[in-house]
Amino acid sequence: MKTTKKGFTLIELIVVIAIIGVLAAILVPSMLGYVKKSKVSSANSAASSIQKAINTALIEMDEEDETGADVTSITRERSADSITCDGADADKLWKKIKHYMDKAKNCAFAASCDGGAVRAVAVALDLKYTGTYPSGVVTVDNYKTYSNDLDSALAAAEEKVPATDD
Repeated sequence: MKTTKKGFTLIELIVVIAIIGVLAAILVPSMLGYVKKSKVSSANSAASSIQKAINTALIEMDEEDETGADVTSITRERSADSITCDGADADKLWKKIKHYMDKAKNCAFAASCDGGAVRAVAVALDLKYTGTYPSGVVTVDNYKTYSNDLDSALAAAEEKVPATDD
């Protein structure tokens, strides 16, 4: 009686491992691109959300004591639990912004305002990814240019917004 052994030969295993290696070499770089694209998109989305929260807070402050229209800039450092702004009570404004967007306290941001409305916002989610409102300033191709540089991101976002005539 013959006994046959079942299993794969060494050559078959080497061929399968080589095929898996080739597929991994092709897929890994493209997957890394998707991660970058997702993080940039997330940062731009956060900037849009903060813009809406600040606009709502400014409108609410304007209804209460007419100081919302006097704000021209708002900034928040990553480590601070407050904001700095001109033209209004910063603590009151920060409380309202956090009320409308709880995640605002997890990022640094800078915003420029005009007549009680937010013109542009730049948000730094982490040290590498910065997003803007209006979006389209930071892309997968140029995100390193704006990495954690809120001033240049805000300036670039302001350029996309048409100037208002008084």
